[in-house]
Amino acid sequence: VQLQASGGGLVQAGGSLRLSCVASRRTFNDYAMGWFRQVPGKEREFVAFDNWRGDSTLYADSVKGRFTIASDNAKKKLYLQMNNLKPDDTAVYYCASFGGGSYYSTSSYNNWGQGTLVTVSS
Repeated sequence: VQLQASGGGLVQAGGSLRLSCVASRRTFNDYAMGWFRQVPGKEREFVAFDNWRGDSTLYADSVKGRFTIASDNAKKKLYLQMNNLKPDDTAVYYCASFGGGSYYSTSSYNNWGQGTLVTVSS
């Protein structure tokens, strides 16, 4: 599956953005999905996970209560609704399909989108 993330941009602290990730060729039926983010010079970090059925989601503590992950299999899209954004949320955000292992580890994901930049100003 090929993934493409979009929806990033510049927003003031306290604002909201919704990221989208669209899959080509395959549907989400066979894949659980995740969002990660990366700041230059730092490791890519886990943000959220969705098993596509919507009955099992996980969040990093830093975004819990502010971000919501959701998937629409009919549209082959994964979303990340980000509310009450903070400057520390500034990063390139990536969507990825889960291949097995720890939900929190980048090595458990085997397909990655190209990333979309989110910049939160203070």
